[in-house]
This record gives sequence, C-alpha cells and structure tokens, in this order.
Amino acid sequence: MVRRSAFLHDTLHAPDLLRRSRIPKDLASVTTRATEADPADVGLSQDNVERVWRSVESLYNSGIHPALALCVRREGAVVLDRAIGHASGNGPDDHPDADKVLATPSTPFCVFSATKGTTAALIHKLDEKGVLHIGDPVAEYLPEFARNGKGGITIGHVLSHRAGIPTAPPNTLDLDNLDDPDFLREAMYNARPVFRPGKRQAYHAISGGQVLGEVVQEVTGRSIRDVLAEEFLDPLGFRWMNYGVAEADIPLVGLNYVTGPVLLPPMRQIATRALGIHPDVATRMSNDPRFLRAVLPAANGISTANELGRFYEMLRLGGELDGVRVMEERTIRRALIPQSHMEMDLSLIAPVGFSYGFMLGGKYLSLYGMNTAQAFGHLGWINIVGWADPQRALSAALITTGKAVVYPEVLRFWMIAQQIAKEFKPV
Repeated sequence: MVRRSAFLHDTLHAPDLLRRSRIPKDLASVTTRATEADPADVGLSQDNVERVWRSVESLYNSGIHPALALCVRREGAVVLDRAIGHASGNGPDDHPDADKVLATPSTPFCVFSATKGTTAALIHKLDEKGVLHIGDPVAEYLPEFARNGKGGITIGHVLSHRAGIPTAPPNTLDLDNLDDPDFLREAMYNARPVFRPGKRQAYHAISGGQVLGEVVQEVTGRSIRDVLAEEFLDPLGFRWMNYGVAEADIPLVGLNYVTGPVLLPPMRQIATRALGIHPDVATRMSNDPRFLRAVLPAANGISTANELGRFYEMLRLGGELDGVRVMEERTIRRALIPQSHMEMDLSLIAPVGFSYGFMLGGKYLSLYGMNTAQAFGHLGWINIVGWADPQRALSAALITTGKAVVYPEVLRFWMIAQQIAKEFKPV
C-alpha cells in the first residue's frame, strides 16, 4: 500500500495530503554503509544484524522519513552503520526532478532533543569538577532567575524536568532572537512556574536547556559550546556533536522536512505549547542558517548516528573511551539515579521515567525495547534516539528526518529498538 501510494505520487505529481517522500523500488540504490565489524566476533550473526536493518527499511518504506541513519555497537565493535534515503531533494514538497543528495553514515543531522543527553552529561561533569552542584538553586548562580517565585528551582529539578517551567518563554525561538543573549536571559528570568519545583514532571522541551546553558556560561565565563568541546569532544576526537555548526559546515547538514498528516487538535496545541511554536514552523526553522549557528543546549545538537552512539558508548563504559577518561564512573552512576518511575509526564502526555537528564528504560514499557531496565538515553522529536544498554554491551543511535508528530507508522520507529533488543541478547 505504501509503495503504491508512493508510486502514484511519483507518477502523477499530485499533492500528497499525508506529506510523504517518494520511495524507490530498489532500496539498495539509496542505501550506504560504513565499515562494519564481523558480528560473529561479538557473539552475533549476520542474520541478527540484517533483521534489525529490515526494520529500518520498513520505516523508510512509510515515506515519512526522507532519510534514516542507524549505528549500533556491541562490546565497542560497530556491527551496523548505515543510512538510507536522501539528505536533501526528496522531501514531500521537492519536485520529482530536484537534485537529490544521498544520505550517508557521515551525513550530520540535527538531533533535536537528543541534545539533552549531551548537555546533561556536561552538567554532571562540571559537578564532578566542583564548578557547580546539581543540588544548588539555579538562582545561586543566576540571582535574577528567582523572579516570579523561581528561587527554589534547583539544577537537579531542571535536569529531571521537574522545575515547573516547561514552556519556552515567548519569542525565544524567534530566529532573530537566537543570537541575542540579553533578550534570552530576560525572557528566562521573567518566566513564571506553573507548579512548585519537584511536584510534577513536565518535559521542558526548550526552556531547561536555556537555563543550563546560562548556568554554564556564568560559572565558566565561556559559552557552553566551548565547554562541551573542551571537556568531551576534543579529548575524544569528535567531528560533530556540538550545539550547531560552523558557518562552513552548514551545507553539509542534512535537511529536515515537514511530513505526515497535518497535526490536529488537541495534539497541535500540546506540541505547540511544549515547543513555543507550531511543530511545522520548528521543522522549517531547523534548516535555517541562523538556527544552525545558534547555541540551543536542548535542541540543536548536530551529529551523525555513529558519533551520537559513540557518546553513549563512552557513558556505557563508565566515562572512558579509547583509553581517554573524561568522566568518573561514579558521576555517571549518580546521573542515572531515577527521579521518576514511568510517571505521567504532563507535557508529553505519556509515562516516562527520568534520571537527572536521561530517559530510563524498563522491563516492559521502554523506548529501548523489552527487558531494557538498565538502558538509558534520550529521545529527539519522537523519532530520533541515542542510548546505551549495559545489559547488552550495546550503544546505538537512530536519526531520522521527516518531523511528523503523529503518524500511523510511528510504531515502526519503536519497533526498531525492539528488534535490536531482541536480536542483541544480554551478555
């Protein structure tokens, strides 16, 4: 059915009300691979790997995501590192004859809220160094943040989405305001909490990252972008993974596309309230050079699937990677202390377990598949995820373009992690 509708769309050039990209009959023609280790070396078979990849192809066949990239490590070995689709040129609104650029495992993409996991790790690193303490009130570092009853909000509340300020202040995502630190700080100071700190969990899509970024700026005297590079990215040799990119790298970043059914109430209001703007507007904004140059600690990390997964591999290994230690193991253990257990999140309208900055797995209900109680990671825009699963000696990242919010095939997205958990047995 999907192929037929895609074929008709490609043949007749008719508007697609479900806003899907065109899917070629030969998936191999739009599939690229990086170097992959022999799965037998880490207790797997090639069939295990290929069944996982078929679940990715199933999601791609939906037409919702013009590009997907998946990288999976087992015991440190990259056993799957592939991309399928186009980084640009094959969105729902692109002309059939538009120039198409293949997505490859080396194509960087915006990972949206998956950025939050990186930011959380950095905050815990600064706590480890004694530069700040997550139990301290934010107002201890930013006194004016205490306005309007926010004096009791701690850094830990922000990390665990219990600060009570889930909605981004007005106009803070306006492209013309992203490089105006004075405006952004004032907007943050003037925000009003909707409940007292710690009482409820309500996902802070944008606002929490703004707070953490300003705290880092205050305690270090430098941009959080520079601090992240110094503490993690440079020592570990990352090419990407920072907030935004340099001007010269903007053309290399894969595009995001508005896809899927038009968002209807009440989901439209819920998503708009969480983001501060309509999701379609946010999607188009993510391709703008001003967005890609900005520093948004909750929303504009740029990465390949390989590097996002590699970051979680470092966390899985207790803070050391390739002989370079960047965190203490005890710091990571504390970062993963549960702050909620499948509590209904008032922003996401779904049960989510959070630690101090990470979404936690579970035995039955989990982002990371069945029986993944030790897993941790972070979602980005519903259909991007990076995670580690110590029980399986696994780290992985799945990046998609096509920013649908509600669409039937979202179950295919969840099934990819489920398939990985099934094929990669605990060790």
